[in-house]
Amino acid sequence: MSLFRQLWLAVILVTLTSFIGSFAVSMQSTRSYLEQQLHRKNIDSANSLALSISQLSKDPTTIGLQITALFDSGQYETISITSPDGTVVAERAQDRVDTTVPGWFVDLFPIQAEAGRAQISDSWMQFGVVKVVSHTHLAHQALWEQTEALIIWFLMAGALSGLIGMLILHRIKRPLAAMVGQAEAITERRFLTISEPRIPELRSIARAINDLVRRLHNRFIEETSRLEALHKQIHHDPVTGLANRDYFMSHLRSILPGEESAPGDAQSGILLIIRLNNLAEINRKLGHTGTNNLLCQIGSLLGNVASETSDRLAARLNGSDFVLIIPNIDNAGQFASQLTLELTALSPQTDGEIADFCHIGAIRYQHGDKTDELLANADTALATAERQGINAWHVITGQSGNSLMPAANIGDWRHIFNDALNEDRFKLVFHPVIDPAGAQLHQEAAIRLQAQRDGDWLAASDFIAIAARLNLTGPVDLNVIRHALEPLQSQAGELAVNLSIETISDWGFRNKLAQLLSQYPQLCRRLWLEVPEYGAFRELEAFRDFCRTFKELGCRIGIEHFGHHFREFQKLTDLGLDYLKIDASFVRGINQKKNNQRFLKGLCGLAHSIGIIVIAVAVQNEAEQKTLIRLGLDGVTGPGVK
Repeated sequence: MSLFRQLWLAVILVTLTSFIGSFAVSMQSTRSYLEQQLHRKNIDSANSLALSISQLSKDPTTIGLQITALFDSGQYETISITSPDGTVVAERAQDRVDTTVPGWFVDLFPIQAEAGRAQISDSWMQFGVVKVVSHTHLAHQALWEQTEALIIWFLMAGALSGLIGMLILHRIKRPLAAMVGQAEAITERRFLTISEPRIPELRSIARAINDLVRRLHNRFIEETSRLEALHKQIHHDPVTGLANRDYFMSHLRSILPGEESAPGDAQSGILLIIRLNNLAEINRKLGHTGTNNLLCQIGSLLGNVASETSDRLAARLNGSDFVLIIPNIDNAGQFASQLTLELTALSPQTDGEIADFCHIGAIRYQHGDKTDELLANADTALATAERQGINAWHVITGQSGNSLMPAANIGDWRHIFNDALNEDRFKLVFHPVIDPAGAQLHQEAAIRLQAQRDGDWLAASDFIAIAARLNLTGPVDLNVIRHALEPLQSQAGELAVNLSIETISDWGFRNKLAQLLSQYPQLCRRLWLEVPEYGAFRELEAFRDFCRTFKELGCRIGIEHFGHHFREFQKLTDLGLDYLKIDASFVRGINQKKNNQRFLKGLCGLAHSIGIIVIAVAVQNEAEQKTLIRLGLDGVTGPGVK
């Protein structure tokens, strides 16, 4: 039984006990008082009648008239005169009197008053004894009215007491409910503090819980800061703050094979290598500090270019070489020319001005390119630029993107999507995600599209970016969820589905998703919904509302391709996330990268401290799988996972 129900029962019990006790005492005292009053009335009436008859003649007619005159008032049950020898001289009696008092009340509270007696004298002799008994219906009527007044007062007092009790309980319940919500928030990996209530006993409890939440939050912030510093040390150049060579290579390998990239990653773009000329000469003229300042300016310039969109990357390959990955750009030459102008503006002004400051080589890339071949061609483009002259640039042109979706035919893709949606030319393929013991944690559902009837099935990386440009991710994701519900209904196990951030930020389609899933509350408990990291941070408020809505439906919520925005991880601590899927760039070759192992181990500890499980994707071989499990990851998936 709940505390509030017990309090209510206590209030009711106390109120009833008080009423019953006061009612019993009141009824007993009132009845006693009425009996005394009736007895006195009987005596007074008997004396009055005896005195009146004593002064009159004692013939039967006169006596009868006197008795009748008093009896007809209706207040008496019996009036009789008895001679000294016991003979009844005259008598009047009335057995029944109409009354509004219920019979059960009369039986429950009987009133018995002694009869009034007085002697009637005839000269100096005793004529007889008059006996008067008043009717009790008037007393019962008074007692009944008293009872009604008590009941009405009790009901009013009970209602008032209930109202006061409700207000008091509400005052107690509000801080208790806040503390319950706070405790539930902790279990959902959210850190909330509440205002301290005025009730001393509850104030101490609230203060203790608030202190606990602050300690947990501070510990989480400290761990996040420590891991952020480690992340920066491992993956960033200490001078410029740009990504280092290892991070760049991992990122490049993860975006070229389409299966491992996020749905929002660009399908094609340009890769630019920027080389500073005569760095040793610059260092001799400017000194170590001046050279580092110049490198920081260059890093700031490239970093600003890369920060314009979340899918760009700027990195420093070595002392004099920098690299930029710029997806979704059409005029590579114009971009390289503008970048050259901005870089040469940073050229140091010395006694002998360094005219030949930098060269840029650029090449287009697309999914399916070989990493080594792409970098070799980029080096060729850079060598060509160096032969062309001072501060020159060169772009090797090639295919402008995936041949399946040329930009010139973007309008055709709208028809392809509409036909595919109307004819349901979509399907899901499943990849197992296993836990450290080898048991299946869930299955990942990847969408496939048949662009033409009886044609090949395209991977998500081949068309999701186009769907986003056409604002069609909402219908596609709705179709994915409908297909995902079919195996959930027919098979056991759990299923993970990726949703586009464009769908999450579209209120209309998000509400359609919620309406669809609300029809299957049992299946929602087995459905895992994940959003790419870049999108979660880009549309944080929309993602926050998405988490709240779909967690209420019972779904698990996670972030995939996690790790590139780790410094902003604190923004996600109040969302109640269930899992993280680490980006492939952190997983590839993890068995050989000690620094990445340190980072992932720390990340797992941090995530586990707030109840979030961590899963690695794109695992290539058994060595990587064993290393990841040893580091504390809760699940792995990829081509190397059997």
